[in-house]
Amino acid sequence: MKMWMKPLGSVLIAGSLLVGGAALPASFGVGQAHAAEVTAMNVINVVGKGEVKVTPDVAYLYIGVESNANTAAAAQKKTAAIMNKLNAQLKSDWKIAAKDIETDQFYVSPNHTYTEKDGQKIKDYSALHLIKVTYRDLDKIGQLLDAAADTGANRIQNIMFASENPEQYEEQAIAKAMASANAKASAIAKAANRTLGPILSISLNGAEAPIVYAQYAGAETASSATKDSTAIEPGQITMMTQLTVQYEMK
Repeated sequence: MKMWMKPLGSVLIAGSLLVGGAALPASFGVGQAHAAEVTAMNVINVVGKGEVKVTPDVAYLYIGVESNANTAAAAQKKTAAIMNKLNAQLKSDWKIAAKDIETDQFYVSPNHTYTEKDGQKIKDYSALHLIKVTYRDLDKIGQLLDAAADTGANRIQNIMFASENPEQYEEQAIAKAMASANAKASAIAKAANRTLGPILSISLNGAEAPIVYAQYAGAETASSATKDSTAIEPGQITMMTQLTVQYEMK
């Protein structure tokens, strides 16, 4: 949490001064409590919120292949054959760098059947290989996914849109959050027939750039060569931040 602090403009002093090492009177503790109570009555605490609409500039695509076979090795081999074709296609046809392709999930597991007579038995094996692809040409996402499906990808699980550098929007969101806090505090002071004093402290509660998910339903459709490509719309994402601000109230 980022903090900006400003000391109180005045300090209330209660009780007697400590002179020559003499003990403080018993009333000093009561004075302290009273000072804290008076100070608390003369501050306003508000939360200001700021939002900035952002056009996403990157998409994260989760594309994979799942195959079934009578043995684990056969299932893994079938999946690997299609994944090799998919990787080659992404790098050659879509010019995606190797650093932007990474394995997200990989497993080989048995599938079971159950009957009262025989109990649980292995039916066959499944092999899944899912990759995360970072892609920046957002206008061509639908075409890319259709081409991947034509290659044999049968698991297209998520499409996530985001901003690769959300920090560039943080200053705008903070400015809006500060304006929101000022407006709230001014309204409170006016309603209490008081005036708003200086800011005593500010804390940044965090900036958040949420990721927007989109759905793809083209993996089971006909070849993209005989149909229109799937349309994927990124829309906008919202950069959000919150400030907790404390004001002196006069």
